[in-house]
Amino acid sequence: MTAVYLAAYHFDGAAEELLPAYDKFVATIPPGQLLLHTCVKREGGITIFDGCPSEADFTAFSTDPGFAAAIADAGLPPARIEPLGEVHAAHGGVSP
Repeated sequence: MTAVYLAAYHFDGAAEELLPAYDKFVATIPPGQLLLHTCVKREGGITIFDGCPSEADFTAFSTDPGFAAAIADAGLPPARIEPLGEVHAAHGGVSP
């Protein structure tokens, strides 16, 4: 597995309102650009688990004013960003 640094982006609010904004945001991401990306509906909002190639890439992406502008343009509130660490293993096969 290629190195992946995982972070959680927590968006608080009504999930029913946040999910369409998330869909609008993710539609702006070019195909093939996401390494590891999962959106989870939870009590009190949504959380996006997203992987970057390295911690440095995560830091650059998550602090980029363009990222903040893109989520605001999609209708999402500012995210609570939680760096999680390097992924040791990931297993797939589940689809919504």
